Amino acid sequence: MSHEIKRTQPLLAKINRAWLEHEKTEVPPVSAEKLAGMIDHTLLKPEATRAQIEKLCAEAKEYSFASVCVNPVWVPLCSAELEGSPVKVCTVVGFPLGANSNVIKAAETMKAIQDGATEIDMVMAVGLLKSGLEEDTLLDIRAVTDAAHDRGAIVKVILENCLLSEEEKITACELSLQAGADFVKTSTGFSSGGATLQDVFLMRQVVGPEAGVKAAGGIRKYADAAAAVHAGASRLGASAGVKIVEEARAAS
Repeated sequence: MSHEIKRTQPLLAKINRAWLEHEKTEVPPVSAEKLAGMIDHTLLKPEATRAQIEKLCAEAKEYSFASVCVNPVWVPLCSAELEGSPVKVCTVVGFPLGANSNVIKAAETMKAIQDGATEIDMVMAVGLLKSGLEEDTLLDIRAVTDAAHDRGAIVKVILENCLLSEEEKITACELSLQAGADFVKTSTGFSSGGATLQDVFLMRQVVGPEAGVKAAGGIRKYADAAAAVHAGASRLGASAGVKIVEEARAAS
């Protein structure tokens, strides 16, 4: 049995017991206004056009979403489109594989902030974590959190849970906290799986109140969003934000 599994087993057992109890509870309704304020209105497709990004920004202002989440090439445009608006500009770093060096990730972060981003969703170096290289993984995350926090931006660490064991998810959350991350995030939406409620619950149990939890990947309906919030999500990454809020309004 590896050291990591032995170390995390008691916590994992406790979380799994709590999850069984959580599954028995009903999902409470969430208001459209509250949901809108938790949504990162997302368009990360490589083929996204300028017109589509402009529409994304217009919708974000109309619905009062938390942010727009776009690829770095579109950050200057979004910054201009959202000037004077409370909607934040979020972008991705090391996306979608997380396999760049931490020097490159830090440079990406600094450039994105210079261009107008105030929120950075970074993909951690999944392969480093899975190799048991915890110190290297910590340095990978810290390179981005230091670069971002020095410039007034926040960081969400994408764990890519579909590639991790339960024990690795716990370790990734712990390392993210050690590195000073503001959020942990489930997925890129570009790998083999997205957000699961059990993963959101696990992440919230590990980080507690010290960090936010962003559920992303596969949240397409109001029911998905409400369940994710009930499981512990404090931010939602979704390309279907307009549909989700309209469904929430219809349900109220």
